[in-house]
Amino acid sequence: MQSELEIQAVIGFTGIITQGLVLHPDNEHILYPLGSTIVVRHIITRQQTFLRGHDNQISVITVSRTGDYVASGQKTYMGFQADIIIWDFKERSMIHRLKLHKVLIQSLSFSYNELYLASLGGIDDKNMLIIWDIKAGKALYGTPNRDPVNQVQFYNQSDEKMIAVLNTGVQILTIDKLNKKIQSVDVSFGNVKRTFTCVAIDRNDKFCYCGTKTGDVFEIQMDNAIYKRLAPVKKLFSQGVNCLGLLQNGDIIVGAGDGMIAKVSFQTMQIVASSELLGGVTSISFTNDQTHFFAGTVQSNIYWLDTEKLIPELRNTCHYERINDVAFPHNYSDVFATSSLNDIRVWNAKNRQELLRIQVPNLECWAVAFMNDGKSIVSGWSDGKIRAFLPQSGRLLYVINDAHIHGCTSLTCTSDCQRIISGGSEGEVRVWEIGKQTQVMKSSMKEHRGRVWSIQVRRNNDQAVSASADGSCIIWDLKSFTRVMCLFESTLFKMVLYHPEESQLLTTGSDRKITYWETFDGQAIRMLDGSEEGEVNALAITKEGEHFVSGGEDKEVKLWGYDEGICYFKGQGHSGTITRITISPDQKTIISVGAEGAIFIWKMPESVINSKAQQELPTVQSVKKQNDIQQQSQQQQQSVPKDAQSQKSNQVAKSVKSGTKSSKK
Repeated sequence: MQSELEIQAVIGFTGIITQGLVLHPDNEHILYPLGSTIVVRHIITRQQTFLRGHDNQISVITVSRTGDYVASGQKTYMGFQADIIIWDFKERSMIHRLKLHKVLIQSLSFSYNELYLASLGGIDDKNMLIIWDIKAGKALYGTPNRDPVNQVQFYNQSDEKMIAVLNTGVQILTIDKLNKKIQSVDVSFGNVKRTFTCVAIDRNDKFCYCGTKTGDVFEIQMDNAIYKRLAPVKKLFSQGVNCLGLLQNGDIIVGAGDGMIAKVSFQTMQIVASSELLGGVTSISFTNDQTHFFAGTVQSNIYWLDTEKLIPELRNTCHYERINDVAFPHNYSDVFATSSLNDIRVWNAKNRQELLRIQVPNLECWAVAFMNDGKSIVSGWSDGKIRAFLPQSGRLLYVINDAHIHGCTSLTCTSDCQRIISGGSEGEVRVWEIGKQTQVMKSSMKEHRGRVWSIQVRRNNDQAVSASADGSCIIWDLKSFTRVMCLFESTLFKMVLYHPEESQLLTTGSDRKITYWETFDGQAIRMLDGSEEGEVNALAITKEGEHFVSGGEDKEVKLWGYDEGICYFKGQGHSGTITRITISPDQKTIISVGAEGAIFIWKMPESVINSKAQQELPTVQSVKKQNDIQQQSQQQQQSVPKDAQSQKSNQVAKSVKSGTKSSKK
């Protein structure tokens, strides 16, 4: 039986989701989606708990007025049903799984007294609006819509009225319980035409405010279904309005697509205060007293702002694009580095805070590694250069220009910190000698015909192995710079590892197989099915070589027994392809990074840690036994001579007596 891997922590936030960042009504927790997982984080202690039940990327999240319920919806594949899950927040458990919509859940909203949940499907679901009974978990009313609908929101004082934001207009919806229908009234905009995106309703349900892609905000009188005013006066918000929030005095907080967050006065409809954030603003969530609020952006940044002057304070950062590589320093588990589009980031593994960001604009970092002495971070970039940075300041140490044509795709360092072995997208493997002020290419070995995905060096620095997309793994002699051995397979190799004993190799690739190879003669010993669906991209092995971890396009982290070839543990949480996996030097955590920009920190199972401890225990016991045996033998040696001497003297006396008797005869 396969057990579940426990998530210890995550670094990431899916900022693209509109209103995906929610401050819980208890004012102590924030909720946000990361892949197929909902992260519940305590604001002060930063302790994380997780709501896991979705099998694909979460598309919408909402919290009820009292905070007792959390609802989330997901994306799925064409033709398949998309799940809605209602969670009990206090118990952190699932109450209902609702299945009626197809492909995508567009929007969710709880009613005022938490009796109903309104859910909205996507275009493939005919924009179906369904009202659910929360306690029973059953659908009560449903209606399709011709036009695409972006958001549905219940009134603040009613369980029977809603507002639906369509692409081309706004509708006021009423639940007709007698006829079991949903009645709709279109809001009159006269000759004005806009594409509407979001809505915010005031506390008294008299007015609502709708944002548009043009960059303006409409004030609508809800009783008469007529629009009254436009904001802001004379100036539009660039790249449209993504989200809205209302203060108690009626002022509007507007989040725009260009990263501007602004406060619009209720009386004059003019911008009173504004500030710029990194990335388009997608989420606004107020505290209970409405003095401060959280804002989330497309670039996965979380800000804390006051409602008066809108002064932003950056609270949380993470990658917002595909992460290509992850690396730990040599024998140090408190820090690790990740590489992505435009930057390298160094993280504190304990509190998950970003320590350092090294940015190189408009380039992608494909590989990152720490020198064994910890004095530099070495990285390979899409412009073909190898760049080394200081690990504390992030200052550029040196650049190897034109290291590879069309990008440096993989690299590793020797244990003596004097050489770097790098691989390129054209298939060349190059050895660089690193001096104090010079970086010289010692050799360029061109036998691969495809991209070099992975390079590993032996502990004695005499040999290295490279895995390429041309279906070959080559073991290189780093003294003569020649090929020692070549392993062929009909696959695009993605990863190669030395077993800690260095007598075997472990490879994986696009054929979904994990293969064991003998380094002596290059023969394949064993082949395992690493995945049932997609290719396997990443491998990592423990120090003892008893277990290894794999991940790939099936979005699952799998922990295997090396000798048995059996998958014992499986971890689900990623919503994108897993690109790299590593095990911390203290062997207590597994870190996986994915194409969606998420970093998952998994707890190494206790059974694996205990098996290592049990392996060490016998050696301790055997040492104790040996000591006991030695002590006993010493005692015996000290006591044996006296007994032996007495026995010998008796024997001699007897023999002497017998001899004298025979002589007399």
